[in-house]
Formats: sequence, structure tokens, C-alpha cells
Amino acid sequence: MSAGFDEVIHAPNRLRICALLAASSVAEFAALREVLGVADSVLSKHVKVLQDAGYVTVSKPTGRGRVKTWVSLTAEGRRSYAGHVQALKALLDTPGLPAGAPHE
Repeated sequence: MSAGFDEVIHAPNRLRICALLAASSVAEFAALREVLGVADSVLSKHVKVLQDAGYVTVSKPTGRGRVKTWVSLTAEGRRSYAGHVQALKALLDTPGLPAGAPHE
């Protein structure tokens, strides 16, 4: 595949997480969970994979009231997400595939 294709980001939920975070500077864990429509454990697993890859940071600022978890893309995460999107676009623009042709 293209050098920009990223197996870590490619999983559907991780791709959606990156897309949501690319559109904002930070998102609350609960908001991500609601938008994705997944359980806390599922989101936690995907965020952990992205965090281990250096693509997101997770913070839990302390203060008054309930502690909320915030997730944001790192600079590396933004670069990798942008590269992955470019690689996907390149796949869609592959010569030899007639427009509207079914993909195997």
C-alpha cells in the first residue's frame, strides 16, 4: 500500500475517532462514546491503541466536581491521519477502475 496508509488508524472506530479529533482540538471521552455509539470499554480499547502509537493524548484534569477524560490528537497523530486519508483517496482514484464499477 501507499506509504501513508496506516493500519493503526484504518480500523473503522479508530478512523472515526481521528476524524472527529482532527476537526477539533480536544474532545471529551463521553462525547466520543456518544458519537461513535459504542460502550466505554470499546472506546477505551481504541483510544489506548492510538495512545500507544503516539497519535493521541489523554488527560484527566482534576478540579472541582466529576473528573472528565479528554482526548486530543498529537502532531504526529494529525500527520498520520492526513497521510492515511491521502492514501485512501489515492486508492479511490486508482486508474483502471471504471467509475461506478463494483469493487471486490
